[in-house]
This record gives sequence, C-alpha cells and structure tokens, in this order.
Amino acid sequence: MAGLDPRDVRIAKLEALLEAALKRIAHLEEENRQLREENRQLKERLGLNSSNSSKPPSSDAPGTPRPPKKRTGRGPGGQPGHKKHERRLLPPEAVQHVVELVPRQCKGCRRRLVGRDCEPRRHQVVEVPPLSAIVTEYRSHALACGACGTLTREPVPAHARSAFGERLGALASLLVGKYRLSRRLVKDALSDMLGVDVSVGSVVNLEGEMTDALAPAVAGARAYVQAADKAHADETGWVEGRKEGRGHRAWLWVAATARVVVFHIARNRSGKVAQALLGKDFLGILTTDRWSGYDWYDKGLRQLCWSHLTRDFQGFIDRGGEGGRLGTRLMRERNRFFKWWHRVRDGTLAQSDFEQRMKKVRRTVGRRLRQAEARAEKKTAGMAREILQLEECLWTFVDVPGIEPTNNFGEQCIRHAVMYRKTSFGTQGPEGSRFIERIFTAVSTLKRQERGVLDFLTDTLRTHRRGLPPPSLLPLAEAPQFANAA
Repeated sequence: MAGLDPRDVRIAKLEALLEAALKRIAHLEEENRQLREENRQLKERLGLNSSNSSKPPSSDAPGTPRPPKKRTGRGPGGQPGHKKHERRLLPPEAVQHVVELVPRQCKGCRRRLVGRDCEPRRHQVVEVPPLSAIVTEYRSHALACGACGTLTREPVPAHARSAFGERLGALASLLVGKYRLSRRLVKDALSDMLGVDVSVGSVVNLEGEMTDALAPAVAGARAYVQAADKAHADETGWVEGRKEGRGHRAWLWVAATARVVVFHIARNRSGKVAQALLGKDFLGILTTDRWSGYDWYDKGLRQLCWSHLTRDFQGFIDRGGEGGRLGTRLMRERNRFFKWWHRVRDGTLAQSDFEQRMKKVRRTVGRRLRQAEARAEKKTAGMAREILQLEECLWTFVDVPGIEPTNNFGEQCIRHAVMYRKTSFGTQGPEGSRFIERIFTAVSTLKRQERGVLDFLTDTLRTHRRGLPPPSLLPLAEAPQFANAA
C-alpha cells in the first residue's frame, strides 16, 4: 500500500460499498415486486365469489354482495288473482272409508231435518297405515328315498335366496340414491319405519346387487344419449377411496338430454373420459363450459355456457383497469342479447329477427375480446385469449334453433350429486362409484320422465333375480310389466 494516495484507497472502498448497496437495492426491489404480485394475487383470490368465478354460491363468505334484484313493489307470497294450487280430491273409487256428516236439526229454528244432500261438500284426510314388513318363510323339506335311502332336500328358489325382498332392496337403494341418506341412516330408517333389522353390511350388499341389476338399463341410457341430437355435459370433483387418511381425487361426469341423464365417475378429468361417455361418434350439439376436456369435439357443434362467460366478464370488471372497462361493455352486449333470446323462447320474437339483430352483437363481442387480449391486464388478457380460441362456440345457439346459450340444465342435473358428495365425502372404491353413478342415472332419468322410481327399482331387482328382461330407462319404452310386491 506504500505510495498509494489515501484518497484513492478511500474511493475504492466507497465504490465497493456502493456496488454492494446497489446489489442490495436490486435484490430488495425484486423481493418487493414479488411481494406486491403475491399480495395482488391474494387480494384477487379474496375477491373471488360465485358472481365472478366458477365457485359455487355456498362458498361465498357472509356479506358477499349479490346482484340487486329488480324491485316489483309486491309483497312475498301469492299475489291477488294468481292461479290457486289446491290439493286435488281423489276419485270416490280411490277412497277406502267414507264418513257421512248429515245435520239432524236446523241451526235456525232447531226443527228436525230429513233427507240427504245430493252433492255434499267433500273433505279428505290422507293417512298412512301402520307399516310393517311382510315376512315369507321358505321351509325346505328333506325326504329320504324308500328304495335307495338317498336324502333329497327341495332347495330355496334362486330368486328368494336373499334375506331381503325386491321392494325392500329397492327401498334401501332409493334412500341412498335419491334421499342421500348414509348407509347407517338407511339401516335406522328401515328399522324405524318397517321394523326391519338390517345391518350396514347388508345395505352395502343390496347396493352391490342393485348395481348389477341396473347395468343393462344404464347401458341403454348411455347409448340413447350418444345418439341424441343435443346434450349437455358437465363434471364436478369427487373422492373415490382413501389412502393414508387422504381421499383419492376423482371426477363425476354427467351427460344429459331432456329425457335421459347419465352419470359416470372416473379418476381423471381428461377428454378421454368425456369422449367415452358421449361416444366417439357423437354428432349432436354439445353444450359445455370452457373446460379443455371437451376440446376434442367439433367446435361447430359445440355451445359454450354463457353463464360461465358472464362470470368471466364480471371478473374483468372486478379486476378493474382497462379490462374492467371492456368487461362493462361486454356485459352490456350480453344483457342485450339475453333479453332478445328470452323473447325468442317465449315466442314474442321471430328466430329470423333474432339472428339479424345478433350480427352486430357478435361483431362487437369479438372486437371487445380482441381489445382485452391486446390491452387489458395480464390475467384479463389471458382469459380473453382463451375465450377467443373458442369464439366459434359462442354463437351456436344463434344459428341452431332450440339450443340454449347456457349449460344451466347440465348443472341442475349434477346438483343432486354435489349435495350427496358434501355429506358422504364421495365413495370408498370403484364398487361404490358404480352404484352411485347407476342409481343417480336411474333416479335423474326417471324424474325427467315423471316415472315412479321405487316401482322401477323393484322391477329391476325382481327381473335380475329371475333372469328376466329388465325394464328400460328409455322414454316410452315398452318394458315388460310385472306385478309389484305389496
């Protein structure tokens, strides 16, 4: 260091300190940027609700603002002049007991009255008789042959080898598949209502038998959906089995037409599952959300759900900025054409006039989405880009009469399964999944066709035990008729 100017030494030290400070500042700035981005994402997640994302309304926090409803000025309940919905009287031949109420004296002068009213006022009281199970005992006799001494026992018929009859087995499956009871609650319900002593294991065994019995009917229902000219598809999360305390992720899929609804549980959410459910040769109009599992299908035959798009546009608005401004304009176009579509559905606007009006709306929506892709904030721009990739699927309902612009029907069909999942936490394995998907298929389809579920399940189990042709889930199917057990 001899001969060095102390000022140069000082300058070198300061330069080193400055370089270290600049590196530290750069590091802190990067850390600050990451924290601000993380804070933005967390705030965005906190702001997600059922109005701007795919989250269900049940997940909304207390106090979450709802879209304001248009006030009508009317009070709750029935309005003056509305059509009454009164209980209908059963015809006289369906009445088991009749009590004649004939006045004996005049309420005015107390004079004795004689005769009968030719048209008395009818009032009916409906009651349920005491419920009890009907027990049939099979006594299998064994007789010895007088010639050779061989002992021969007459066996119990194959259809009667279960300890529980067809209607009881159908009722156990119905309480799970339609009324969403747990197996233990089914056990308790059968005991409380019918006095039948049944174990949880027996309930599970009856479910397994019903699973096999429903297989032909569900296969026919799936073939019907695959041949339909239009269908709705949707999927929701599921749990199938557990390992080390954690549930295995699965998905419950639904493919629904106006009269037939088919469910399927799979371990993944890939397009192969949707393709297997709908069939590779499906050629109908398919209404779905934007999930990529449906991207294998022809865009010209696919309709995107505008309820999901509405939530996307609301997300644009809630995130603000340039995307929020464009989201407001997109929402304005959406509200405009929905009013027109409701008129088409109600028959007050011709389809041709609707198609003519929609030309400008289609151009405007496409232009706003491209502006959002180019100028909006990162997440909004990315979502606009995803929607534009399926732009052809936005307007199928305009070009094809009778197609709805939303997948609300598909979501309504799957809602029953979602409610079951919330209380049952899914299924324990593939066997339970097969039962759930088949009983849900039967219950939902029969509801759409306004057919009796208990009678159908009873006939299904009866034919299965006897090796007879099973009843069908298809509309107006001429299934063989069997007398139901009492």
